[in-house]
Amino acid sequence: MKKIALALTLVLALVLALPTLLGAEEPPRTVDITAKRFEFVPSTLTLKKGETVKLRITSEDVTHGLFLRPLKIDTDIVPGETRELVVTPQAAGTFTAICHHFCGAGHGGMKLTVIVE
Repeated sequence: MKKIALALTLVLALVLALPTLLGAEEPPRTVDITAKRFEFVPSTLTLKKGETVKLRITSEDVTHGLFLRPLKIDTDIVPGETRELVVTPQAAGTFTAICHHFCGAGHGGMKLTVIVE
């Protein structure tokens, strides 16, 4: 009975370790960002240099934009839709993303700070 239990334990351990042994990567970390007049939530995003991250972006009210040249982000965010962008920061620093789709009187102050460590 002990041999069967040991064999089952070894098989289970192998099955759980198989993706790692075969070099399979885990899916990228997902970060949710919400755009609404006149802010992004969260207002600050911290990423690691070289880490691939999926940004899932939605709008609560009107069409917004998200523009951040260092991460090659340039997209519109339409209410009722979700934009998914995969980014891998290549340079450390602090960057400012802006809303580049006019969304009202406070549009000019709508920013997202991205810190890449």
